[in-house]
Amino acid sequence: MTDKDVMEPIQHPKISEVILIGKRDMFPISWLHKQEYCEYQIFLENVKGINVKPTKEMIEGKLVHKSLEKKFKEIAKPILLKEIIEKSKVTEMLSRELPVISIRHGIYGAIDEIRFTPNNFIIIDDKPGTKVYLSNVHQVYGYCLAFKDMIRDMDNRTIVAALRERRTDNIYWQRSFDEKAENEIIKIINRIHDLISGNEEFISNKNPNKCKSCRFREICDKSVI
Repeated sequence: MTDKDVMEPIQHPKISEVILIGKRDMFPISWLHKQEYCEYQIFLENVKGINVKPTKEMIEGKLVHKSLEKKFKEIAKPILLKEIIEKSKVTEMLSRELPVISIRHGIYGAIDEIRFTPNNFIIIDDKPGTKVYLSNVHQVYGYCLAFKDMIRDMDNRTIVAALRERRTDNIYWQRSFDEKAENEIIKIINRIHDLISGNEEFISNKNPNKCKSCRFREICDKSVI
């Protein structure tokens, strides 16, 4: 699908958070985190429509994002992405909460922070703690993929995926978003699209520790605890 094919997004008739652009299903990049943790969460919340209270971590994350975005907007000047990319060829620039979308891969979201440097683009996702979970890696890879798709005709600088400890400047993990990483995340994205289309069934995790920490544990029919 090309830019000429882009239409106004509409809500998916059966699955919340999924939008349709033309005939293309689009899901939020945050689902890449949920899919690795337990993709059955997505089914319970977005297909069955079960509402449960957000966790303390989720509430705190939203508050922190809003606070950081507000502070950034106080000093930032509005500028087009193309202009940022051009200017960053000679000087480092910064953007927070940058919306990204890839119709090609059917994903959308907002990146916590991007550092545009003359040598690379650093895609930063803020997380509580400093433990490197695969779910966090998959989510930041999703942002990298969407960003790469958006700038594919503008620039080919290296894209770096990074995880940063929330409320700090501590980048505790980073890796080049290379072909291996790209293929890895595309495979997972395709699985989620198969789940959305009904070609595959949502599978619950079998880890009791994950179930114990899950906010759906009281109502989940697949819980192992």
